[in-house]
Amino acid sequence: MKLLFASDSFKGTLSSEQTIELLKKAAAEVFDQWECTGIPVADGGEGTTDAVIAAIQGEKIPLTVCGPLLTPVNAYYGKLDEKRAILEMAAASGLPLIPKDLRDPRNTTTYGTGELIKDALDRGFTDISIAIGGSATNDGGIGCMKALGVKFLDSEGRELEGTGKDLEKVAHIDISGLHPRVSQVKLTAMCDVNNPLCGKDGATYTFGEQKGGSPQVLDELEKGMRNYRDVMIRELGIDPDKIPGSGAAGGLGAALLVFLHADLKSGIETVLDLIDFDSRLEDVSLVVTGEGRTDWQSCFGKVMQGVGMRCKSRGIPAVALVGAMGEGAEKIFDYGICSIMTTVNGVMELDTALENAEDLYYRGALRMFRFIKTGMEVQKKAADI
Repeated sequence: MKLLFASDSFKGTLSSEQTIELLKKAAAEVFDQWECTGIPVADGGEGTTDAVIAAIQGEKIPLTVCGPLLTPVNAYYGKLDEKRAILEMAAASGLPLIPKDLRDPRNTTTYGTGELIKDALDRGFTDISIAIGGSATNDGGIGCMKALGVKFLDSEGRELEGTGKDLEKVAHIDISGLHPRVSQVKLTAMCDVNNPLCGKDGATYTFGEQKGGSPQVLDELEKGMRNYRDVMIRELGIDPDKIPGSGAAGGLGAALLVFLHADLKSGIETVLDLIDFDSRLEDVSLVVTGEGRTDWQSCFGKVMQGVGMRCKSRGIPAVALVGAMGEGAEKIFDYGICSIMTTVNGVMELDTALENAEDLYYRGALRMFRFIKTGMEVQKKAADI
């Protein structure tokens, strides 16, 4: 029998790699001589670069870049082989990089994300995957594009800094200095939202509040985003509001699509392809996946849905060990997940569960494997009758 472990991280407590080691330890205690392998996975959000690097034994390329508040931050991206690189905007422009009392999407920029892309282009990578979850920004991607040579000018011809508050000042876009290698590479943006750039379902009103925007600030930013959109329509002949996903990551999706001609693709599907997940299912009898909390959202571009569907297509059963279950969690059963078990084993405060995450996960794995072993024994007994 061969088991494959492919769980998402439990945000703030357990990494994907830690879940693998705990599952291996628990499986060894319950089963005799079962082959257990594991592979780190992520859905295109924070931690994606680390998961993919670990899964295929890539390497980190460190880089000091401009952070979301225009101060230096230490970031990195991943080299997967001589042609492929992976990076995530959260490393350079992510919300956790900003103290809560300083969060204001008018003042943040994606410039550092552009610096990561530029470095990958300069090093000659020809296939670059970009995870765009976890942003602190609402600059329409103008900071990112500025780092790649695009100039955003105000009505007097002055180049703008590239923050959210600059959107309403954009009067002209000069793409003549865009990095020359952009046209020679395959760029994939990992995105699991279909929001347009502007409007009530756009970048600003959908995601701006969680980045520190008050209602007044959001109205100001939306006005700027509409101006930015109108300039793109006038000068580039492209309406980003007609492109699903352009509102992702505070409008970075629009910039990647319009200026870099990137392909938008599901985060989990991109990750599973990068780590060659399908080949790892060869001769596997059971897959164990999971995440910190499972609810109806787990069916939309998350790790459990992606792993479950890959298993379902090959007739391999998959089960999940999760931290908690929320509303609509059972919907995941339609996506290849056969059963769910939670790590929490009693009534407890969230802080208690987080503090004891490792022990709870291990004990949950033991219970899960014992149920699986019991099912095997029942099946064997039935076959003998």
